[in-house]
Amino acid sequence: MSDQSPSRPLSPHIQIYRWTLTMMLSILHRATGVALYAGSALLAWWLMAAASGPEAYALVRDISGSWIGRLVLFGYSWALFHHMFGGVRHFIWDTGRGFDLKHVEIIARATAIAPLLLTGLAWVLGYMYLGVWS
Repeated sequence: MSDQSPSRPLSPHIQIYRWTLTMMLSILHRATGVALYAGSALLAWWLMAAASGPEAYALVRDISGSWIGRLVLFGYSWALFHHMFGGVRHFIWDTGRGFDLKHVEIIARATAIAPLLLTGLAWVLGYMYLGVWS
């Protein structure tokens, strides 16, 4: 044996890969999973405040009603929809369907667009329900 490394190709570095929609969606699926843990802690805080009394609930309501609180809630709702559609995409693949390039691209685009639309729709309907937008 010699100390020379074998003359075989090395794995390409990440910088030469072409980013694809499915790569980005896979990374976002993991990131939204982590974000949902934090959002679930906020949900638990809201429930504990509601059970603790009017003062605690008023604090949570004031914080979540501020512009930064609403931005966090908007992000949480988007993460929830995105993670759900990522799970549906993987469920379709688990059935052995949708692996041809045409369907991979269609499913990926739907997974990217549908959460944005549903998040916007949920917030519009929520504001309409509250009477903010009549």
